[in-house]
Amino acid sequence: MQYPGSRSSGRGEIGSVEAFTVKTPLWRWQSATAPAAWFFVTIAGEAADGIRLAAISGQWLNGRKGFGSARVDARIGDTRWKTSVFPHKESGGWLLPVKAMVRKAEGLAEGDQVTVTVSL
Repeated sequence: MQYPGSRSSGRGEIGSVEAFTVKTPLWRWQSATAPAAWFFVTIAGEAADGIRLAAISGQWLNGRKGFGSARVDARIGDTRWKTSVFPHKESGGWLLPVKAMVRKAEGLAEGDQVTVTVSL
């Protein structure tokens, strides 16, 4: 299965915490044995490297969870939520799950290009 990559569109700071913004497609994953589907965006490239460096350097250490994930604040459009990003071996980046409430609030569907910002 091929996972879409992402393109970095900026790096900045929110307060004293780095924020990473990418424009990337929303994609769907579904298990062959379960009816539920999950939606993700892939954060790759410079933004993924920045998240990794922040997590390793300790900047995001308090938010690190299982599976090497890191707790983040995410924003798409006007919708903000707290979640985790998960390391993605295939892309070398991070996977950000996008909840149904976010997709509905922002009118998103599978394959849409999404601008997402993550920060601590």
